[in-house]
Amino acid sequence: MRPYRSVLFLPGHRTTWVDKALRANADAIVLDLEDSVPSGEKVAAREAVADSIRRVRESGSEVGLFVRVNPLDTRLTGGDLEEVVVPGLTGVFAPKIERSTDVLRYDALLDHFEERNGVSGLEYIVPVETVRAIHDCLEIATASPRVGAMIGPTAEHADIAKAVGYEWTPEGTETLYHRSRILLACREAGIHALTGLWEDLANLDGLREFAARGRQLGFRGVIAIHPSHVAAINEVFSPSTEDVEFYQGLVEAYEKARAEGTGALRYRGLHIDKAHYDKAVEWLARAEAIAGNGE
Repeated sequence: MRPYRSVLFLPGHRTTWVDKALRANADAIVLDLEDSVPSGEKVAAREAVADSIRRVRESGSEVGLFVRVNPLDTRLTGGDLEEVVVPGLTGVFAPKIERSTDVLRYDALLDHFEERNGVSGLEYIVPVETVRAIHDCLEIATASPRVGAMIGPTAEHADIAKAVGYEWTPEGTETLYHRSRILLACREAGIHALTGLWEDLANLDGLREFAARGRQLGFRGVIAIHPSHVAAINEVFSPSTEDVEFYQGLVEAYEKARAEGTGALRYRGLHIDKAHYDKAVEWLARAEAIAGNGE
């Protein structure tokens, strides 16, 4: 999965909001069919979402396009996928997954609708929303090659807050354990680690601090619920010019020393060896991929 910094949610039936989302320059957009769509509008919203996907692609945009379908136990998932698995879709935001077998149930549906609708390569973003899912996060992360990202959640009022029963703080110590567990599952599975949410819409300084704390832990992006949040998130998760120069210089210094038969050296006052070099190479590859999100 591409290293999405910002993943912006939109109600699927609010088709005029898509243009605002594109102008916000989110790396990915999730068109929602679940909680933000009233029950009486869910069926009609499917066609609206499919039309939005086509319209975005016709505009030439390469933004990631995901759809949050209704959970499997609603019996609406198949109908959702039948309509929205269209060329141009990037993947499925798959809610209420609790165990690896739930991933395989999604796989069975997607295999069918990809083949039927001429689509391929769809991925999942998996939110961890229940206590069982926290316990089984590694099994979920490795259940299918389609699983491309998982979310370590912190929301004040969403499903995870009810499931765990924590009292939310901006610092996030009450969610540190389960977020760390999910982050490590992402690392072991080799998938993209996201976090979220920041629900105080007007508090952009708080959002920046929240995103920076997530980045420090090892998360690579944030779920956004308002277009005004995208710029701050992208800024926090974009490599700085100074960091790029630092790691480029480290790679060059190590490769020069290695060619001269030296395995360890001093670089800008720091001891570095192959472990530092390997991290720098990986970091620069990720920075290049992030830069590609804006192209």
